Amino acid sequence: MLEDMKSYRSYAAGDAILWRGEPLVFVASVVSGVASLSKTLEDGRTQMVGLLLPSDFIGRPGRTQIDFDVTATTDVTLCCFARRPFEQLVEDTPHVAQRLMELALDELDAARDWMLLLGRKTAREKIATFLDMLARRSQLNTAKGDSSAIGAALHLPMTRDQIANYLGLTLETVSRQFSALKADGIIDVSDRRSVTVKDLARLQDETGDDSDGGILS
Repeated sequence: MLEDMKSYRSYAAGDAILWRGEPLVFVASVVSGVASLSKTLEDGRTQMVGLLLPSDFIGRPGRTQIDFDVTATTDVTLCCFARRPFEQLVEDTPHVAQRLMELALDELDAARDWMLLLGRKTAREKIATFLDMLARRSQLNTAKGDSSAIGAALHLPMTRDQIANYLGLTLETVSRQFSALKADGIIDVSDRRSVTVKDLARLQDETGDDSDGGILS
């Protein structure tokens, strides 16, 4: 059934995928690339509030409009489903509804982590958390002490300016923290869009989280 209703759409980096308040005619799963979620305040300021990476879902059954601006940060390919037929499928197919619930709970966990990151973490911890998140989402082995993760290369899907916006930092602070992590031998920066993790265990230690995911006091 899903195979019959799906289609693919591609967007170039910088393209608007959906605008806040726009009618939600389709829901979609990210196949490749990275997109950002953002909101614009009345005074024109824009705040990035989340990232969508491969396997993340856009839209919710039962919603008639999108709540955020969705923009392609890199080239993005979406697997799209017309909203109304998809909603009917969810009602008729329990395992699809269960999977959507799991995705919604994952999104809630990510939102809570992001609140912690913005509200309590230092600039260094924010950058380390961001890089660790990319490493985990890149399906690297992140077990502490696992030497096989050393030398893992990460492609940064965002510019330094976009990273600053996402983390609530200034561009200068982001550049300074990348340089500090490089000087400490934790990462290597070959160019502005590529980072090599030289010591994954130390990077995870720099996030400020304990082994259970809570913040260290």
